[in-house]
Amino acid sequence: MRSSKPRSRKNNRNRQQQGGGNIPNRVFDSSGPEGKVRGTPQQIIDKYQQLARDSQLSGDRVATENFSQHAEHYLRMLSAAQKEIDERREVQERENRERQAERDRERAERDAQRAEREAQQAQNQPVVADTQNGSGEQPDVIEPASEADSGLVETPESKPRKPRAPRKPRAPRKPASEPVASEAAAPAEQPAPAPDAAE
Repeated sequence: MRSSKPRSRKNNRNRQQQGGGNIPNRVFDSSGPEGKVRGTPQQIIDKYQQLARDSQLSGDRVATENFSQHAEHYLRMLSAAQKEIDERREVQERENRERQAERDRERAERDAQRAEREAQQAQNQPVVADTQNGSGEQPDVIEPASEADSGLVETPESKPRKPRAPRKPRAPRKPASEPVASEAAAPAEQPAPAPDAAE
């Protein structure tokens, strides 16, 4: 069953031409005097210009003019599309610059607010001498009156070390004992001869 809404190719084609799209890279079918020419607008322009030169060399002024007009049509279409692309690019660049300027303003405002907050915090906090930045002022250290008052527990590391007594020199070790000479000289005992079974 066919749909009740008729489809129109004309409307679709008009929509594509109005929108512009990507005309410099779009492939077109051109119906010229010599037949169809297919390609991007620049390729079609080059083809028609070549055909115009060929027909001029052959002396056919009508064909030369016809091919030139076809080439001129695609040249106008390409230049209009390029102009539209350039306008879009300019608009896009302007919008990008405006967005970047807005971001820069917001960043500057955030930095100013942060600096203001830090200044307020610095005013509310007590002033402490900064020894790392090299101001040279050292905070005063109060020594406790006695160890009992300090509330600290005494550890072995905190006790002063007693000097050690000097060690006595060790006596040299004796060399390992060697076997006695009499044992080495004694002949090994020989086993007694086994009694003969025949006797």
